[in-house]
Amino acid sequence: MTTTTTPRILIFGTGSIGSIYAWLLARAGCDVTCICRSNYSHVRDNGITIHSQVFGPDLHCRPRAVQDDNENDRQPYDFVLVAAKAIPGATPPLIASAVGPSTALVLLQNGIAIEDEYAAAFPSNPLLSGVVYLPATQISPGVINMGNTERLEVGAYPAAPVTEGRSGAALRELMELVQRGSGTIVLFDDVQPRRWAKLLVNAAWNPTCALARLRDVEFLASGGDEARDFVWGTMVEVVGVARACGYDEINEDEAKRQLERATARVGTKGVEPSMLADVWAGRALEVEAIMGNCLRVAREKGVKTPNLVALYVLAKGLDDSLRHARQQNSAK
Repeated sequence: MTTTTTPRILIFGTGSIGSIYAWLLARAGCDVTCICRSNYSHVRDNGITIHSQVFGPDLHCRPRAVQDDNENDRQPYDFVLVAAKAIPGATPPLIASAVGPSTALVLLQNGIAIEDEYAAAFPSNPLLSGVVYLPATQISPGVINMGNTERLEVGAYPAAPVTEGRSGAALRELMELVQRGSGTIVLFDDVQPRRWAKLLVNAAWNPTCALARLRDVEFLASGGDEARDFVWGTMVEVVGVARACGYDEINEDEAKRQLERATARVGTKGVEPSMLADVWAGRALEVEAIMGNCLRVAREKGVKTPNLVALYVLAKGLDDSLRHARQQNSAK
């Protein structure tokens, strides 16, 4: 890590999750720069506004907003937080100029097996893999509605004790900064089981809701017992793959608990998974990170996953359809 008095943070992907951590780390006293896309003009001129059930209403911060890293001042960053969609091959080239010898990379992204491309691109840098539980939606450029949960689970990649080496030092510094901003962070020697635990939710609900174009409660209401059984069956498939990898703590009890979180929301509008939000916005989908990588592991381990295969094939088709629509719109 660098020895600057004020920690320098670059956030790549300043949507809902990136915006929350921009506010939180600015609150901790960090020098925060945000790479923005569609919300660039608003964040540059007005900053970020957050309405949070955890931290309070009408929160505001003014990070430095840039459209790409070529606009930075070339001083090394202490941390680069990647909060963009986990699209294979998309991000490492775009952050390369922001990564100095002492920069730690923090992946705040969904899915499993997403770390290798960063490890290959930046083999000498500490690489931290994070699992975020933070329901938030960008309701307009630079304006975020945040729910009542906020938790970051993070560990080194490859797995290593949090007390050892450069990755351990980076983890402990990140924990101090997040806690200084009043955030919740838990360190793990091996964070991969926590990634699989979240995949139970993401692999079942994200593609299902995106394809149906319904929130989780709406989907359960649309198909009754058959809809519930389909989601349950998909979660059980993820359990089977995780256990084949040796993660015995990912079991049917955990899957049942996750499914019950959705069934307990009956009577409400339900949750809009991120992939459904991406469909509405016409954005690229995290198909490989959430389903494709899991299916590749399943094939290696000889685990049958018919629900996941069907969701993967259909979601790939939907992703291609959205890409074609973006190309047509850009050609007009």
